Amino acid sequence: MVNIWAPARAHGVALIRGLLLAGLKPVAALVALLPVLVVADGYAGVVSLTLLMMFVLGRRLAGLSRRLAGRWGGIEIPGPYLLRPALQQVEHGWYWTGYDYHHSRWVAKASLYTNWFFRDPATWRDLLWLLVDPVVGGVFALAPAALVTYGLASAVLPWLPSEGVTLPELARYGVIHGGSTTTALLATLVGAATVLLGVAVAPSAVRAHARWTHALLAPTRQAWLARRVERLTETRTDAINAQAAELRRIERDLHDGAQARLVAIGMTLGAAEQLLRTDPAAVAPLLVEARESSAAALRELRDLVHGIYPPVLAERGLGDALRLMALENPLDVTVQADLSGRPEPPLESAAYFAVSEALTNAVRHASARHAQVEIRHDGKLLRIVVRDDGQGGADPSRGSGLRGLQRRLSVFDGNVIVDSPRGGPTELTMEIPCALSSPRTSTS
Repeated sequence: MVNIWAPARAHGVALIRGLLLAGLKPVAALVALLPVLVVADGYAGVVSLTLLMMFVLGRRLAGLSRRLAGRWGGIEIPGPYLLRPALQQVEHGWYWTGYDYHHSRWVAKASLYTNWFFRDPATWRDLLWLLVDPVVGGVFALAPAALVTYGLASAVLPWLPSEGVTLPELARYGVIHGGSTTTALLATLVGAATVLLGVAVAPSAVRAHARWTHALLAPTRQAWLARRVERLTETRTDAINAQAAELRRIERDLHDGAQARLVAIGMTLGAAEQLLRTDPAAVAPLLVEARESSAAALRELRDLVHGIYPPVLAERGLGDALRLMALENPLDVTVQADLSGRPEPPLESAAYFAVSEALTNAVRHASARHAQVEIRHDGKLLRIVVRDDGQGGADPSRGSGLRGLQRRLSVFDGNVIVDSPRGGPTELTMEIPCALSSPRTSTS
């Protein structure tokens, strides 16, 4: 049996969202008209302050519209604003804002932020949006509701008893086109069709509104390049710090593990050499101890190599390496890998350890029992989804391991999306731009 309630509910939600979007249009128009209202009331002395309020409130409204375009319209619009510059102190207590010098720190900061705010092209695009969106955006947002309202009026009004109002008079107002019962029935059918049309186009209208918002409020090329430089600087710093930390870990593991055992083996063999001439019977236990120490040192070296780059990953590829990880994991993990080739080794290693960290978090923090790992490549992105049935509530802003996972993948321009409501389940999506360069070696 076909379930019609889910599509009907989706269209109804879209209709309500359109009404909510339309409710923002008078607010945007009022913000855009603030300076005009102030001047009209004779308070021209505070026009500059009102202009600043207009731009600040306009930026807030634009930010809200971007978020709603992503959540309701499915079109993500990142913040387009230039990075806020830092205040530089030069010699003799003077401050350089990038445009002029000031002796007072507060005056310098005010000058710096004012120049940054008004020299940003996105600020003026916000102003253009404030002026135009109440009309254009209002049409997209209100069109479905207008169709539904007119359809309801056309379908219902001809049958409502109203003293002193006849069908010809209703026809005069444009509700129906005649005065007979037949025309009233036709008007009802047309009204019902209009209502259905309004409900049907509601999702498309919300998406059209999101595309319109994207056209005006998406980042400019200058802002995109500035954010790109900032991201590259952050990822370079993270990569250097991660590399230094990894080298320190390897040095510590070698010093405290394999190196100490090799020193002990050398000392044991030296003692055996001394006893070989005087007490040969005592040499045998020392050789056994040396053999056990060498085996332990070999295991530690293998574990160390596995932590740097697992041999199964190099030999069999990401899919089989994750399947082996799933077998060794305390969770009940299923792995579905659909890869027609292999990423570059550094990216493959990062993806492997990112999944390992995600599963470790599910064990330690989510009290999960089952997990599922899906790996796909759509030609441009390597997409890895890790789901678990734990208690949820994972939040990268709390400084958990998710932030470290984001830093690991950001070196490759990767992104981490966390969907973890309280009570679970948790879905972790990792997207990494890459190309598959070599043939498939996995047995999937």
